[in-house]
Amino acid sequence: MVRSSCSKDKRDVYYRMAKEDGWRARSAFKLLQIDEEFKIFEGVVRAVDLCAAPGSWSQVLSKKLRAGPGADQVKIVAVDIQEMAPLPGVVTIQGDITKLSTAQTIVAHFEGGQADLVVCDGAPDVTGLHDIDEYIQSQLLLAAFNITSHVLRPGGTFVAKIFRGRDVSLLYAQMKLFFERVTVAKPRSSRNSSIEAYVVCERYAPPEGFVPTMVSPLLDERPCDWGALGGATRCVLPFMVCGDLSSFDSDTSYPLQLDRLQLYERREPEQAPISPPYEESVALRKGGLANPGAHVTIHGERRD
Repeated sequence: MVRSSCSKDKRDVYYRMAKEDGWRARSAFKLLQIDEEFKIFEGVVRAVDLCAAPGSWSQVLSKKLRAGPGADQVKIVAVDIQEMAPLPGVVTIQGDITKLSTAQTIVAHFEGGQADLVVCDGAPDVTGLHDIDEYIQSQLLLAAFNITSHVLRPGGTFVAKIFRGRDVSLLYAQMKLFFERVTVAKPRSSRNSSIEAYVVCERYAPPEGFVPTMVSPLLDERPCDWGALGGATRCVLPFMVCGDLSSFDSDTSYPLQLDRLQLYERREPEQAPISPPYEESVALRKGGLANPGAHVTIHGERRD
């Protein structure tokens, strides 16, 4: 009898499928399922992936956009403040999405042109306090939109992660000012227990006289009661589930599908983190386990 492990990684069906299919992270299925519903890749020649590391969405863009004829015309730019391992057909920029220089670098890679599609799957380290997490995520989304307003062509598409909460109507209202159609999408591979969803903004049409800026509109000391928004300033967006509803449920634990005599073989991630925030702790732990009385030198510092 084959015994399956109880670890979360082995039970998460999309995590296992990502390893089997060669994706860097399970989030690749989220973008694939959004495209199945909204066809966001149609006619896209220039694409930008913001907060791209470790690169699963850039992988999807590369494989989908460069699959057909005219692949040599496709240009994909991936941006992240952390270093990211290279991908075929993808230009990686290590930069801050809140800096104007980053937007200028993206446009320079497009030879002065603008993007047809901008995607952003970035999220902060969650605290578990939903109000705080929702606010920080909204700031990240607005930062992503600010740089998008510099690089996205009229008629283009913007897709970004949101955290749904009581104040999310403000974001909906802001996005509706700039896009003809805005929809909230929940991919099948996104756990139902998670407050995450994705705002799919189609047909970019900024108001007349709009000047792109890197200033975040929510960074204001004056209090505002978002719940008081009403009339034309309060938007109720359509909510859509993406992906086959009869496919794998991301909240369900599935047994390992092994042959009777086959043992489970652990697979390493397609792309391990290059410089994770826990790198120092791992080095300290390994040094301590190898020699309890030893010290570890990290970044030129001695740690006892």
